[in-house]
Amino acid sequence: MVAAAAATAAPGGSGAGMDPRLDQETARWLQWDKNSLTLQSVKQLIAEGNKEELQKCFGARMEFGTAGLRSAMGVGVSHMNDLTIIQTTQGFCRYLEKQFTDLKQRGVVISFDARAHPASGGSSRRFARLAATTFISQGIPVYLFSDITPTPFVPYTVSHLKLCAGIMITASHNPKEDNGYKVYWENGAQIISPHDQEISQAIEDNLEPWPQAWDDSVINGSPLLHDPSASINKDYFEDLKKYCFHRSVNRETKLKFVHTAVHGVGHNFVQSAFRAFDFVPPAAVPEQKDPDPEFPTVKYPNPEEGEGVLTLSFALADKTKAKIILANDPDADRLAVAEKQDSGEWRVFSGNELGALLGWWLFTSWKEKNQDPSALKDTYMLSSTVSSKILRAIALKEGFHFEETLTGFKWMGNRAKQLIDQGKNVLFAFEEAIGYMCCPFVLDKDGVSAAVISAELASFLATKNLSLSQQLKAIYVEYGYHITKASYFICYDQDTIKKLFENLRNYDGKNNYPKTCGRFEISGVRDLTTGYDDSQPDKKAVLPTSKSSQMITFTFANGGVATMRTSGTEPKIKYYSELCAPPGNSDPEQLKKELNELVSAIEECFFQPQKYNLQPKAE
Repeated sequence: MVAAAAATAAPGGSGAGMDPRLDQETARWLQWDKNSLTLQSVKQLIAEGNKEELQKCFGARMEFGTAGLRSAMGVGVSHMNDLTIIQTTQGFCRYLEKQFTDLKQRGVVISFDARAHPASGGSSRRFARLAATTFISQGIPVYLFSDITPTPFVPYTVSHLKLCAGIMITASHNPKEDNGYKVYWENGAQIISPHDQEISQAIEDNLEPWPQAWDDSVINGSPLLHDPSASINKDYFEDLKKYCFHRSVNRETKLKFVHTAVHGVGHNFVQSAFRAFDFVPPAAVPEQKDPDPEFPTVKYPNPEEGEGVLTLSFALADKTKAKIILANDPDADRLAVAEKQDSGEWRVFSGNELGALLGWWLFTSWKEKNQDPSALKDTYMLSSTVSSKILRAIALKEGFHFEETLTGFKWMGNRAKQLIDQGKNVLFAFEEAIGYMCCPFVLDKDGVSAAVISAELASFLATKNLSLSQQLKAIYVEYGYHITKASYFICYDQDTIKKLFENLRNYDGKNNYPKTCGRFEISGVRDLTTGYDDSQPDKKAVLPTSKSSQMITFTFANGGVATMRTSGTEPKIKYYSELCAPPGNSDPEQLKKELNELVSAIEECFFQPQKYNLQPKAE
């Protein structure tokens, strides 16, 4: 989570002439930090009397939220560094000791991506070793991967080895300066409240490094240290094979694929996944296949940004005559897919479009094996509330269950586990931010399994002379067009964000939400910050509410839905809009035009970028 905005330094105080709290923070830092690079930087800032920088680094501790920590690597309590990793792990360790009487029998798993920050001596590998040292110093077994892995390998290992918790050191697709500390519970899903607040409190209670905290050599040769790499690699791909439905098609396919790991961890794992499905492994983009913490070929290492990240993939695909591109983000938990169209253009599918394709495919493949209609009543698919409602339309027509959760895989993972424990069958879950859970043995998004399952879907369709684009159109014709559009504005000021949302809550006088947006009539409002939902008899929202984040959904009389929300990990106000047409209304161009008009009205009337000085997404 991003560090909260620091309060401005008060004049006066002791030491470097800052406010006393800042003096206290820096004094403790000088006493506790044993990393010569970060220690030296802090000493220098104090010597220079650089109050502004000290305020940035020490003004507010990183907040530990349900996504764990995420911040830039660097010095001070507001950044990811050796000392804040030690402090965080000490708090987490004490919290786990309270929750699990068998923690010393079961233990935890820790893995990491390839991020590094030479200026502060921080790297994901180093942070993972320090975290392991903390647990082992307390007699707790640690399954520490000896090399980089995709993020989904951590939840997989927690479930597979029945461990108490998992930690993944990654900042996923964030800019190269960032790192993160992502936490999984014993059920194999990301933590949800109240764990985050309680861990946060435990961190505050355990800030002083324990005696062995800095000596990571204590873990070398410790009987408590285990390397799960070989066994997990073997077992994960064995489990993945159960989701291969057309082995002979894969063996024979003439379709060619290109894969990019975008300088992250995905290359070897996607190659292995293809072999597990009897595919010829995809051609890898050579400039991007090996891990590189500098991400030298892309502005942002995020395949969600679309074409800019895929430029090298398009070039390689054109050269090798490949028709499908599969792109993972740097920690390989997300997937983007592009397909060469007959026109010669490349089409990059949105997260919602790929969600429709994979949902249709996993249901169709499951149905072929399960002819008994009574099995449908125990079959489920999930998606987040800001994702396309296409799975709802498929579920209504086909007779299985569809459920919506709050935004983020932590909610879908935890709900999927509840359903599985009740004997239900969860076929698929997805979110529009290109996250897919195709195999419930990982209760989180997994870009490795999604990549090879997408490849099998494309290969199977090719035997019917169909492309992914043609199949997507067939899905929309059968279940109704679902046209979506999402974007965001950048805003660094929390007060401005608050004002914007408060304005929507008091639009026509106090406590009155807007009734129209431009020419579009609003038929319903749900506010998951305050817990209001006017579609419910008691006007109370069914989904959990959170006062710490902003989120309002408007339903329109024309079948449109739009959600505005703040991001937990970036300085963005995001919006998601969708126009859902019933089956049979097949003029997608007219629907697109209507949705574009609706989005323009939302930007103009609700965001008011001029008034609030918002930066639009850079095209």
